[in-house]
Amino acid sequence: MDQTKSTSVIRSEQRGSALWVTIDREERRNALNPDVVAGIEAAFRSVASTPEIRAVVLTGAGEKAFCAGADLSRGTGVFGDAALEPTTDFGRLARVAREMPIPIIARVNGACVAGGMGLLAMCDLAVAADHARFGLPEAKVGVFPMQVLVYLRRMVAPRHVNELCFMSDLIDAARAQEIGLVNAVVGNNDLDAKVTSMVERITAGSPLAIRRGRVAIHELEAMGFHEALSYAEAQIALAASTPDAREGLAAFNERRSPQWFKAAGTSHD
Repeated sequence: MDQTKSTSVIRSEQRGSALWVTIDREERRNALNPDVVAGIEAAFRSVASTPEIRAVVLTGAGEKAFCAGADLSRGTGVFGDAALEPTTDFGRLARVAREMPIPIIARVNGACVAGGMGLLAMCDLAVAADHARFGLPEAKVGVFPMQVLVYLRRMVAPRHVNELCFMSDLIDAARAQEIGLVNAVVGNNDLDAKVTSMVERITAGSPLAIRRGRVAIHELEAMGFHEALSYAEAQIALAASTPDAREGLAAFNERRSPQWFKAAGTSHD
């Protein structure tokens, strides 16, 4: 049964095998403040205790903005106090997102700017409405997208990253797909259908394989060639020994749909 858990700024709703996390500040263009960041982090953490969830969808309320970046209103405290805390709210969220056991899909329903680009970049997959706009205008308010760069420099070619950071211009959804920020661009009316299709295709795969694979993707990023190859050799041996690997091979040979292994905390089927 689908369940909804809400705060004043975050709606968290289970829809079938996906957890939909919505920033609910449409009047502020879904801008980030400490409560928003904490709410997203709490929703992400809840996945560990809900094994039937196979993917997380992150989006914003309304049709104008996915997330317009930090709320720059006085007293919001969105940048934290570097003199008092060694990490930022956003940095803690990024660490939690990296350790997620399942894929995160960004449903970009409108403007995706500054910190919104950070949320987008911490997701594994992204679908954008064709009216969405993307950019990093931080230099215009005297700061720089430092934390966003941790992700973007691995995701987008350096020249494109430099242009986004230094020029502060917005780009359209077609250009965002061209440079690798999003996987697909669709009409606004088709956005939910495209996201749902992605969730269904993820769910069709082995839960164990996808969990192991997401960890491997992130681990391999930090390795040199020889270290990465040795790690991959060990991981494929482990993956091949799992119940899902045995079932997948049997199902293929028997020409039937696989029945994936069910175990609390490891299978979501």
